[in-house]
Amino acid sequence: MAAMTLHLDVVSAEESIFSGRVQYLQVTGVEGELGIMHGHTPLLTAIKPGMVRIRKQDDSEEVIYLSGGILEVQPDNVSVLADVAIRAEDIDVEAAEAAKRSAEEHMAKASADLDYEAAVIELAKAMAQLRVVETIRKSLGK
Repeated sequence: MAAMTLHLDVVSAEESIFSGRVQYLQVTGVEGELGIMHGHTPLLTAIKPGMVRIRKQDDSEEVIYLSGGILEVQPDNVSVLADVAIRAEDIDVEAAEAAKRSAEEHMAKASADLDYEAAVIELAKAMAQLRVVETIRKSLGK
């Protein structure tokens, strides 16, 4: 028996990253982890910087980094709208590590003119990119 699927669109401010039928997706909402399958209750929520893990119709998986954004779920259709969305294999690991170090340094040099909240956000984004890379490496056995 064929698995029930739903249509998923993952869109960044610049381009459509993914569009197709999927069996399942997992994403981190502001209230916690969400697993979405066909027939899910309608939902609209903000998502945190992290990843969307996709189980495609052919049983293959894809992982995409999201800078945060909005998730809209309808029973047969899901839309992920993100400022930045990058396929795991396209992440620049060196740039993510440099961004992480820079954010940590800014946070360590706490001063009145430092935008601490902006540094925390940049740190969260860099760490999310590195987690996506680590996840994909583990799944590939590297």
